[in-house]
Amino acid sequence: MSSDLQQIRIGLTNCHPCSYLDDRQERVAVALDPAMHCGSSYEVLLANGFRRSGDTIYKPHCDHCQACQALRIAVPDFVISKNQKRLLKKSSKYTWQLKDALDDNWFDLYSRYINQRHKNGSMFPPQKTEFAHFSQCSWLNTQYLHIYDQKQLIAVAVTDILSNSASAFYTFFDPDYTLSLGTLAVLFQVQHCQNQGKQWLYLGYQIDECPAMNYKVRFQPHQRLVNQRWQG
Repeated sequence: MSSDLQQIRIGLTNCHPCSYLDDRQERVAVALDPAMHCGSSYEVLLANGFRRSGDTIYKPHCDHCQACQALRIAVPDFVISKNQKRLLKKSSKYTWQLKDALDDNWFDLYSRYINQRHKNGSMFPPQKTEFAHFSQCSWLNTQYLHIYDQKQLIAVAVTDILSNSASAFYTFFDPDYTLSLGTLAVLFQVQHCQNQGKQWLYLGYQIDECPAMNYKVRFQPHQRLVNQRWQG
């Protein structure tokens, strides 16, 4: 951890079954200092492997597992792959827009996504209040990247906007589309970061044993935080 974070107070949760790996136990370290709850401090914490859930800032702190590795894209150096180019070409009729609030019809899209893709997850059954508690943050500039097929809303990527970076927080999309809308959302987030001259796009934690996360490593070049050092 960076020297300017050595003195922050950390609380540890109890161990409980891991949400991603069935045979593991997980617990997290929670940043307790109220002074950390601002955009500038959170950007430093992101660079040290922390994430947020609602207003809570946390980091995996498991006793016998280090499978979670923070991953970020170096935006100025990003090189789009052939598959990603093909995806953009197939979705050329789609448009995206970053908004301060969700469209009125967002919950129908979110409900179909949860009901078809994550019936066994912690967000089932879908509820507006639970999603708000999870996704909103009172001290961050959180935006909602909307993706449209003509006028039809097909995906939303919740995105925290910071001074020199952005953080891809959570994405939901139309489960009936065959295109990789999750990957497309990241490509559009990269475009936003490029337009705004930002250095990093944080994609959360990568777990190599979790197939659903493998799309993240296809964004090149990227860095992983290993033993508190970012490695390319």
